[in-house]
Amino acid sequence: MYTILTCFLLASGIANTISTTAAFTINPSSSSSSRALCTPTVLDATTPSTNHPSREMFLQQVFGAVGIAAVGGSVNPLVAVAAEEQPVKLPSGTSYVVVKSGDGPQPSVGELAGIRFRAEVVQTGNKIDDIFDTPEPYYTRIGSGGLLKGVEEVLPKMRVGDRFLITIPTNMAFGPKGRPASAGKPRIPGDAIISFEVEMVSLPGREQELIDLIGDD
Repeated sequence: MYTILTCFLLASGIANTISTTAAFTINPSSSSSSRALCTPTVLDATTPSTNHPSREMFLQQVFGAVGIAAVGGSVNPLVAVAAEEQPVKLPSGTSYVVVKSGDGPQPSVGELAGIRFRAEVVQTGNKIDDIFDTPEPYYTRIGSGGLLKGVEEVLPKMRVGDRFLITIPTNMAFGPKGRPASAGKPRIPGDAIISFEVEMVSLPGREQELIDLIGDD
């Protein structure tokens, strides 16, 4: 007989894992708002190894698709955020969690919106883009098709001030072919799942100062 313990700790928004293929059980009495504790599972030495979940299976069960970002040693801090909230799953396979709720207006299709975002490949943790610290946001027209399908699907559901963490399946992102590297744009492998954190910061057409300047006709 032997006892194997897998522990998972969420602290200060950083997820840390101990890599193992051991069996585990989640302690239901632990506080989900601060940590998820695993209790030891006692296994007989004759227990088939196929009953031992892999590290990837462990992350999948705790976080779903977003959790794969921890595989390979690099852990996405956004995983901790995703674990705290129940994701909203759309028919397309795209899902999102609300990181922060705003109280501003909701955009209409065709309306110009200012957004900030960061994106990365879930399987590798490789960053695609990050404009949270740029002087100006990125401006896009809602429903124009200028962004990934999974992002276009979610943006109309947001309000100014909202910050969402979107998990985009490959069919709503870059597909089986991915994207080749080009000037200023990294290569994205085929069948990549994309983690896309986005904040809606403005709807320029509804800013009173601009309306006063050009009118509302």
